[in-house]
Amino acid sequence: MRRSRQRCAALVVITCASAYLQPRSTKRTTALHAKEPLLRIGHGYDIHRLDTREEAGQPIVIAGVRFDGSEGHAPDFELGCVAHSDGDVIYHSVVDAILGALTMPDIGCLFPDNDPRLKGADSSIFMEEAYKRMTDRGYRLGNCDVTLICQKPRVNVDAVGGGLVKEKMVGNVAELLHTDVSMVNVKARTHEKVDSVGECRAIECHVVLTLERED
Repeated sequence: MRRSRQRCAALVVITCASAYLQPRSTKRTTALHAKEPLLRIGHGYDIHRLDTREEAGQPIVIAGVRFDGSEGHAPDFELGCVAHSDGDVIYHSVVDAILGALTMPDIGCLFPDNDPRLKGADSSIFMEEAYKRMTDRGYRLGNCDVTLICQKPRVNVDAVGGGLVKEKMVGNVAELLHTDVSMVNVKARTHEKVDSVGECRAIECHVVLTLERED
């Protein structure tokens, strides 16, 4: 119920943020698409602080996979993600990469971290909005390459109930962007116990992706 309320509140914010993008006519939109470049490239980055689950108030969520030991998700992990929303570094990085490729305002401008309606919001909603903006401009995803950097938790492990955690991450990203899993790659590496990420005080992510114009 709590996540449902958070989702509804976030949808209100996203609806308002989307208003200026609604095309005035199909003819005008088609003409605009014809002037768009055939290929766009975007880069996204995100970092979030980690703390005890009690202090963070929520588990770590990466590409829609919760590290809380629940069925279909990742094994439980003692740390949580300190963030205004659910702190999903992969989703946030993908969204910023799409917005950057489209030369639109970044995720922090569209969905500010001081908006109480976005507290604890499910970041899949941001992904849905990024996909809408991408298609409104006449593009589809070409390729999405994700580099997740974290000392822990491990993502090359079995999910609770079967399947691999990393494969679930790839599947979630592909599903939200309406593409095949062959177009999405998730690489994971540690930070060799160096700095905040290597000391398990933070988690970060880089994303590079291409958008192809739909003719």
